Amino acid sequence: MLPMQRTYSPSVRRRRLSKELRNLREAAGFTAAQAAKKLGWAQSKITKQEIGQTKTITTSDIDALLNLYKVTDTHKREALKTLAREAQERGWWAKFRDVYPGILPDFEAEASVIRTFEVQVIPGLLQTPEYAEGIFRGADLLDDGTINRRVESRMQRQVILNRHKPPTFQAVIDEAALRRTVSGRTVMREQIEHLCHMAVRHNISLYVLPFSAGAHAGTAAPFTILDFPGPLDQSIVYVEAVTNDLYLEETEDLDRYNVVYGKLQNSAMSLPDSVAFLRELARSLE
Repeated sequence: MLPMQRTYSPSVRRRRLSKELRNLREAAGFTAAQAAKKLGWAQSKITKQEIGQTKTITTSDIDALLNLYKVTDTHKREALKTLAREAQERGWWAKFRDVYPGILPDFEAEASVIRTFEVQVIPGLLQTPEYAEGIFRGADLLDDGTINRRVESRMQRQVILNRHKPPTFQAVIDEAALRRTVSGRTVMREQIEHLCHMAVRHNISLYVLPFSAGAHAGTAAPFTILDFPGPLDQSIVYVEAVTNDLYLEETEDLDRYNVVYGKLQNSAMSLPDSVAFLRELARSLE
């Protein structure tokens, strides 16, 4: 059995703390330069704190800032200190840094809605262990130990879909990913059957984008949009790359990807037709 995971993300907490500190400074009428001068700090210290580049903000720094901004609410002060502490903690994924350097699992831990589009492979949160192993072996670049650890990491990511109050998960999957046989017909049939089981969960919606849809809005690259429950936690678009993954937060990027995802859903089969397609595909692999 996979271990229980905390349901918050250190990275999300760090982003939230940064925005709170900036909002408090602006409400107090200070520029970053003025606040730094009052505290005897370098301006870069406050700037880095407010854009999330500082991984550790001490409670003494929190107290100094809140005293300067005249924040006297005890609950507010304690809440910010709690954010600072949680932002410093290491999630389960930290032990897989050697094989999975990205921070996507960190953001998934606290996301309320995850929407993904995949072209070449089944989404990672829906992969079976055997299918995942086949994908990693297909690259022909990894040793057995690394492959096993990557599979373990991927399976632990999936725990978020089974927890109490799981995120809403939506996936548009290109037919190409479903037709590509990975590790033989048996593994692929079991993978498709797994999708059929997952598709009937209340929090999961799967859409098949058929070949017949022709050219579509997502021809550039697969991507994932993560939304968070807190009003201060801005959505993120994740775009996987061979070297450096992209995490987009600008409003215009978010707007564009939301439009693209909506168009992909419109081009895909309906939910009932998608499930019927998956069941028929599984039967064809028997």
